[in-house]
Amino acid sequence: MRTLFSFATIAFALPLLAQTPAPAPTPKEATKEVAKEAPAPIVAVSPLPSSENWVTGSFEVGERFRSAVGGSLQTYRSVVDLNSGPKLIGADFTILDPKRRLFDRIRVRAHNWGDDPYEGVHLLVEKQKVYEFNMDFRKVAYFNNLPSFADPLLNKGIRVDEQSFDTRRTLGSFSLDVLPSAMISPYIAYDRDSSHGTGVSVLWTNSDEFAVPNTMRDSTDLYRGGIHFTREKFHVTLEEGGSTFRNDQNTFTATSLAPNPGNNSSPILGQTQGLSSLLQDYGVRGNSTYSKAIVTATPFQWIDIFGHFLFSEPKNHVNYFQNDAGSFVLLSQALLYNSELYLVTAAANMPHTSADVGVEIRPVSKLRILESWMTDRTHNSGSASQSDTLLGGGISTFIGAQLASSLAANYNRSETTAIYELKPNLTVRAGYRYIWGNGSDAVVPAEGLLGVHQESIGTHVGLGAVTWKPIQKLSLTGEFEAGSSTGAYFRTSLYDYRKVRAMGRYQLRDTIHLSGDFMILSNSNPNAGADYKYLNHQESVSVMWNPAKKKVDFQGSYEHCGYHSRIGYLIPNLYVTTDSIYNENCHTVTGLARTTYKQLEVSAGGSVALSSGSRPTSYYQPMARASLKLTKSVSLFGEWRYYGLGEAFYMYESFRVHLFTTGLRYSR
Repeated sequence: MRTLFSFATIAFALPLLAQTPAPAPTPKEATKEVAKEAPAPIVAVSPLPSSENWVTGSFEVGERFRSAVGGSLQTYRSVVDLNSGPKLIGADFTILDPKRRLFDRIRVRAHNWGDDPYEGVHLLVEKQKVYEFNMDFRKVAYFNNLPSFADPLLNKGIRVDEQSFDTRRTLGSFSLDVLPSAMISPYIAYDRDSSHGTGVSVLWTNSDEFAVPNTMRDSTDLYRGGIHFTREKFHVTLEEGGSTFRNDQNTFTATSLAPNPGNNSSPILGQTQGLSSLLQDYGVRGNSTYSKAIVTATPFQWIDIFGHFLFSEPKNHVNYFQNDAGSFVLLSQALLYNSELYLVTAAANMPHTSADVGVEIRPVSKLRILESWMTDRTHNSGSASQSDTLLGGGISTFIGAQLASSLAANYNRSETTAIYELKPNLTVRAGYRYIWGNGSDAVVPAEGLLGVHQESIGTHVGLGAVTWKPIQKLSLTGEFEAGSSTGAYFRTSLYDYRKVRAMGRYQLRDTIHLSGDFMILSNSNPNAGADYKYLNHQESVSVMWNPAKKKVDFQGSYEHCGYHSRIGYLIPNLYVTTDSIYNENCHTVTGLARTTYKQLEVSAGGSVALSSGSRPTSYYQPMARASLKLTKSVSLFGEWRYYGLGEAFYMYESFRVHLFTTGLRYSR
């Protein structure tokens, strides 16, 4: 297949080489030629564009060769996942209709087609002042199976990622705008997101967990339409839409050999647990409608106003079926059982409202005042009916329950910012942000869970920034943000924190540009049950060298970062509190140099990332590329890339691989 594709590529290129016209003379050469010749009679020029210009653009086709993966193929697929075979590496071309009948312009962009993990294409078709059609289509191959992740059995030498995925996701978006430049412009759109694949999930019982294979399929369809109203001083968009959602997962496993022992090999009540067979299936069906409005206005030269409102009301229905056999224990009733039939039906109603408004006022020429406010509110209610039949020792035990639940969350934020130009080269910014809200959830009856839980948030934040340009070639910016909270929804949320950032840009010469960036964030949550501390800092410098009269350029960067966190947690089987500590120091170097000589262009560089601390890791990605221009329109290229990952504590996850790509680039 690869050989045939290579011959096909060459055969396709040869006619292009034969048909490529000779390079057009430069204006100076053309003037000299005219001067040598006698005056020519005037010839009428056709008002129609040249037929050779009706399509312009470029595309690249080639073939990739991958060496054998050294080390962990699972990790390589989780991180890189590039394969061998013929590829449409990229395409970007425009088609024009000289007579402008059905369309004025068609623009197509595509990349990475040929079984790559990220494939995409974009299509634009437009006729000026009549319509504009956009299409985006993407395919994503998502593979994630790292043996060290979510693996309680790792200390026993068993490498099973209990939350792994091998799925294919397809995303499509289509929109049509009618009369896009008119005062009233209607539009319609359709979006679809679907996925299917396999993976590993966990069957949870009262006293053990079992890793089992499962299949997954989901899809979401979104239909929407609306109208744009546009005038000189205001714009209004009104939109209505609806969506449907479905999610199906099922698991089937049966063994005639030793049962699956799960994650707990210790006997409970004298019985060793194990899973012999499982049939598990659940389906979720949902639908929603929504209304949206967007308003922007400039009633006077010194004021801008904007607003956004959205209301939606999703509704979901769930059906769950589980039939398992083996040796299990129900600790709450000290019950041993061998098989189970578990059924659940549930429904939920989830109204959701969000809105934001803002204004920018310019009372004097050098002062800007920005004020904004937003709110987001959800008030959900649900109900469920479950029946659980346990069989063991010739005795049948039935457990049934009717559950009702509710979830309410209110989030609000207001912010005021003033920006003042003290001098032509000095601008200062100061602001204040206040975040507040509350949340509560309830499950009745509690069934061992916390029946009613309430939480509130409140955060005061101060903001400040300075931008200074002491000379024309130098720009410096500093930003500061500090917040203090009285509550948070999550233990790791920003609570009492400080954030500082500094940026600088300097043009050393006309051909050399330097830049630097520094950021530090510290956060802590001293509340009981959290005791959370977090520190992150990042520093980077970069350089760009692009001589104007030399066919060579270079860009490179260095970044250093550090992450340090500590949080308390409860060891499940011992019920003992301890600290989880994570430290990481990382260094990343990236560079790319490019040069040309006559018809040959060569570039080389790559990146390396090194980290030390809780999980030392090294990652190398060098590359080299050469391109030879065969004619004005056709180039031959070849590329080499290397990917290498190493982990000191998890050496079995390391991998290394070489990738070679060769092909043709055509442009006109």
